[in-house]
Amino acid sequence: MEEVKQVAALSGIRVLDLTRVLAGPFCTMQLGDLGADVIKVESVDGGDDTRRWGPPYIGTESAYYLTANRNKRSVALDLKTEQGRELLGQLMKTADVVLHNFLPESAARLGVSYEQVRALVPNIVYCAISGYGASENRPGYDYIMQAEGGLMSITGAEDGEPMKVGVAVTDLFTGLYAAVAILAALRHRDQNGDGQAIDMALYDAQLAMLANVASNVLATGREAQRFGNGHPNIVPYQRFDCQDGQVVVTVGNDRQFLDFCHALDLGHLSADARFASNADRVRNRQVLVPLLEEALRRLPTEDILEKLNLARVPCGPVQSVKEALEAADTDNREMIWNSEHPVLGEINLVGSPLKLLLTPPELYRHPPLHGEHTREIMAELDYNSTTIEEWLAKGAVK
Repeated sequence: MEEVKQVAALSGIRVLDLTRVLAGPFCTMQLGDLGADVIKVESVDGGDDTRRWGPPYIGTESAYYLTANRNKRSVALDLKTEQGRELLGQLMKTADVVLHNFLPESAARLGVSYEQVRALVPNIVYCAISGYGASENRPGYDYIMQAEGGLMSITGAEDGEPMKVGVAVTDLFTGLYAAVAILAALRHRDQNGDGQAIDMALYDAQLAMLANVASNVLATGREAQRFGNGHPNIVPYQRFDCQDGQVVVTVGNDRQFLDFCHALDLGHLSADARFASNADRVRNRQVLVPLLEEALRRLPTEDILEKLNLARVPCGPVQSVKEALEAADTDNREMIWNSEHPVLGEINLVGSPLKLLLTPPELYRHPPLHGEHTREIMAELDYNSTTIEEWLAKGAVK
């Protein structure tokens, strides 16, 4: 596997990752993609929960685990043992960033509270990811946050039940927010020499994700509605059934509405005063949308896409996940990365969307096996081979 190059944006930064599941691992994968040395610290008894979140599995590893754990090394240790705690302390002394997603009370018991870590490394960048923040000991999962944070109430059919989003978006957004915060803290440390703590809550991230929907409620005091595949502030901006499939059309301004109508021979609608502006179309969506549905239902999907693309009206087909992964755009954007795994052989991973000209993300390391790098990392910390083998035999490390 290719070594991290000096040109990598985060070359020389070591991240000690004690997180499990998705939000934290997704965060540290972004840092690893950019060249950071990410050490994934796992328990000796199975490691990250997601290693067992299957099927599907590729060999011994769950597809879920492979999602968010490339570009990391794995060390497995038992924090209930003196040796495990010693090794963690030695690792912390070499780290620029420490990240965990323990409950606050658990973090203190395990010796990884901010005060405890800062005592070892005064300028550490410390990020704690939790459900509700550093002052709450309630556990939180993505699904709960989607429910409590309002996302489910605006997701699903207009006359249906609240629905969760099909992927764990709160976890993913939290991971991205945490990565941004860590980079900002590292920049501050570069300028001033000071480390700092980051208190990253899934609940906060979920509220921030509500964006314009939350702003609408704050502005009006009225409850947000479900619009199914529509949009609360823009019309037409939705999915339409076609003769042989489905398309999504997003008309973002009045010029695009004129172009949309002209491209599909619907000039009578663009000339109708009820639909002259976006505000008019929002007020009269119950009139306009059925007319558009009737018109598009008679047309082949490819015909609609060809005409709208020619008119520069944003549109696209509704594709399955498999279709999206196999699409020409996916190949053109090099969004599938191939990794050589020591046990599984060649595996495919969804790549990074970050396209930096000088310091692009790269695939340096396969998602590690449980404890794959324990010996290697202990040797880097000057533990001799006798000690390493003794600790392995005792089960203090794996």
